[in-house]
Order: sequence, then C-alpha cells, then structure tokens
Amino acid sequence: MKDVIKISTVAFNATWGDKQVNLNRMLGYVDAAAAEGANLIVFTEMGLTGYDDEEEDKPQSEKMQTKLAETVPGPSSEAMAQKAKELGVYIAFGLPERDKDDASVIYNAACVCGPEGVIGSYHKIHLPFPEPHWATRGDEPFIFETPWGPVGLGICYDTYCFQELMRYYAAKGCRLYVNCTALAKCHGVALGSTTLEAGSIVNQIYIVSANLAGKDLYNDFWGGSSIIGPSTKFWEAEYFAGYPFTDPRAAENRMYTATVDLTLATREKFKPNALIGGATDFRPAVYRKLYEDLLQDPKFQE
Repeated sequence: MKDVIKISTVAFNATWGDKQVNLNRMLGYVDAAAAEGANLIVFTEMGLTGYDDEEEDKPQSEKMQTKLAETVPGPSSEAMAQKAKELGVYIAFGLPERDKDDASVIYNAACVCGPEGVIGSYHKIHLPFPEPHWATRGDEPFIFETPWGPVGLGICYDTYCFQELMRYYAAKGCRLYVNCTALAKCHGVALGSTTLEAGSIVNQIYIVSANLAGKDLYNDFWGGSSIIGPSTKFWEAEYFAGYPFTDPRAAENRMYTATVDLTLATREKFKPNALIGGATDFRPAVYRKLYEDLLQDPKFQE
C-alpha cells in the first residue's frame, strides 16, 4: 500500500443551474491538477449544479435539482470517468442523483470516479434545511479502494454534526476522509473549521474538504477548501493546503494542492492495546448498547 499521495481540492463558485458550464470547468481543474501530479481531486457538494433551493412552495418536480438530476453512471459521471481513466486519477464531485429505479427520488450525492471508471456514489445520510424539499436521505456509508488504502466519503452536515461516520471510516482503516461540502456564511463562524480540526485530531485521519465559494443563487459560501491532517505536534491538526473557512483569503475560487504522508494517520485508538489485554480503546460493543437503548425511543426509529 502506498503512503504518500498528492491531493487537490477546489473552492468552487458553481454557476447555479448551469450543469454544462460547471462540468466543463471541473474537467479543466482535473486537467490542471493532474498536470501538477495530483492523484485525487475533490470538488464540492452539488458542484455540478449549484446548491441553493428555490422557494419552499415550489413542487419538488419543478425544483432545479430535480430537473438537472442524473443517474450514476450518467452523462456527467461518464465524462468524469473518461477523464479519470485518461489521467489515471481519482475524482470526487457532488451532484443531484436520480434513483435508478424511481425517477421521483433524488439524492444529494457525491460520485467517485477512478482509473477504472465510475466507482460509485454516496447518498448524503443527514439532510439539513432546506434539502428535504427536494432530496431523499441515504442510509449507507461509502468507502472506495485506492492504492493508498480505503478512503471514506461524507457530505457537509454528515461531517460537521455526526461524527459517527468519520469515526466508522477511521475504524475501518481509512487514513483519508473526503468532505464534499456547501457551508454558507449563514451557518455561522464556528461550525466548519472547528469540527474538521477536531475530527482530524480525535480520529487521527486526513480530511480533504471542498467547499462552494462565493454567491450561489442567494447564499454566500465561505470557500475554505482545505487539506487537514495530523500534525507532528501531539494532538494538533495541520493545514497542509487551503485555509479555515473564515479566513479572508478563503472565499476565492481556486485550487489547493498538497502532498501528504498518510503514515501520520496512526489511529492509535483503533489499534490493539496490550495494557487492556490486546483489545482496542475504541469500544463498539459498548456503543451498540447505548444506541440500542436509544432505539427504544420512537423518535429515533426510521
């Protein structure tokens, strides 16, 4: 398994509602990233179409996200896959995905393509306002295999407010977590960078985060795409590329690239600990009991 990987992440000012323009721009960024030697290129949540919802009383069938949604594989993912094959890279990008079996079901999704073609897609598990106006919740994690080991993927709210997903990926051996996101200034100053840094520290994992930048339909997005990982300083996180969300330089539409050494993602809490009989500090059997107790409450049942 390889340990050193070069990653590019794009702070992307999507053109709202113009899929072809956004796709062409993303393909151009992939060319540029590959020319710099990048192995993995990450784009934002809903980068293919733009993020913002329209008026709440507009029927779901008339929403921009519904109209522009595609299946995976589909036209845009196939175009990305062809580029990934041509350049020998991995690409993650956000889009509204139409369910293959029920065209009325749309997911807030992130598609992953690699040298072998379309690898698959992740459906966002946690949907904040206003996404339930057009999207259906997913219910499965998504790990894709690379020469650098398994990589886990989440989208925005999944990452900032529900640490279970990143913790699961780290316990499964992922040294790298991809966060496709659309974090707007209306979400406040603390949510994004604070939780990404904490996630990297407590899980000893690298996080590559790609955020929308600038004005969408009406929201102003932070930008702040970054590559964060474990520091050589004990229990600290390091920015290997990019900026925290609230940094004045973060809002520009630009690409950040860094080479990182994944061996720093030690994930000690998930390794056998001789002091406790060879078990791990991480205790899923205990957590299962806690969650089974919570499931007795109807409000937590699906």
